Amino acid sequence: MLFQFITDYLKHRLTAKSRHGTHSPFVYKLADEVIYDFSEKSEYKNIENQRKKLFNDDSIITVTDLGAGSHLNKNRTKKVSQIAKNALKSPRLAKLIYRLAKNTKAKSAIELGTCLGITTAYLAQTNAQTQVITIEGCPQTAEVARKNFQELNLENIELHVGNFDLILPDIIAQQPSLDFVYIDGNHRKDATLNYFKWCLPKVTENSLLIFDDIYWSKGMKEAWTEIKNHSDVTVTIDLFWIGLVYFKKGQAKEHFKLKF
Repeated sequence: MLFQFITDYLKHRLTAKSRHGTHSPFVYKLADEVIYDFSEKSEYKNIENQRKKLFNDDSIITVTDLGAGSHLNKNRTKKVSQIAKNALKSPRLAKLIYRLAKNTKAKSAIELGTCLGITTAYLAQTNAQTQVITIEGCPQTAEVARKNFQELNLENIELHVGNFDLILPDIIAQQPSLDFVYIDGNHRKDATLNYFKWCLPKVTENSLLIFDDIYWSKGMKEAWTEIKNHSDVTVTIDLFWIGLVYFKKGQAKEHFKLKF
C-alpha cells in the first residue's frame, strides 16, 4: 500500500501543473490568489501554538475508531501527542483549507472528522459569523478538541459526536444550502460516495466540497473518479492530498491536477 501511494505521488508530481499551466480563468485565479498564497496570516499563530501544545501533551485517551465502518468499534489507548503527530493535517494543508473556506465566503462549513480540532479551528477563524459544524466519532478525542476550542476562544463551532452515517444526513437536512464541506475521517469508497450523494441536493454553484486522502487506497481513488465524472460536477482540482469539487453553472467540465 505504501509503495502504491509513493508511486501515485510521483506520477502526480510528473503530470500536475502549476498555475501557469492552467487555461481556466477560474482555476488560475484560485491557484494564484488562494492555493499558492503562502504568506503568513495573523489567524495562523494561535492555532499553531495550540498544535505545539498538543505535541507535548502526554495524557492518554481511549480512541474509538469507526473509520473502517460502522460495524467496527475498536478501542485503543493513545497519547494525545501521538495522535497530534500522526493524525493532524500538516500546517501547510490546514492553512490551505482555511484559505479555501475563506474564499467561499461560507455562511456555514461542515467538517467530517474533527480529530483534535486544529483544522476545525482554522475553519472557525475564517469569519466569526461562519457556523462551523464538525463531527467526530470518538468521544474522548472530541473532548480534547472541545478543550482546544475553549482555549482558542472559538464560539462559532458546533461539535457533534457519533457515527457520521447517522449524524450527517440530519445536519444536511437542516441546511438551506451547502457552502463548504470538508470530508475526512472515513476512507472507505462506499462511505465517501454516500457523503457526496447526500450533499448533492443542497449544493449550489458557489459550493465547495473537499475530499481528503483521495489517493489513500484503491477504493478512494475509485471514489474520486466517480465523483469527478458525476454529471453535476463541473470543475475538480486534484492537489493529491485533497480533491476540490465545484459546481459552477455554465462552466465546461474540466479536471485539473495542480502541484501543491
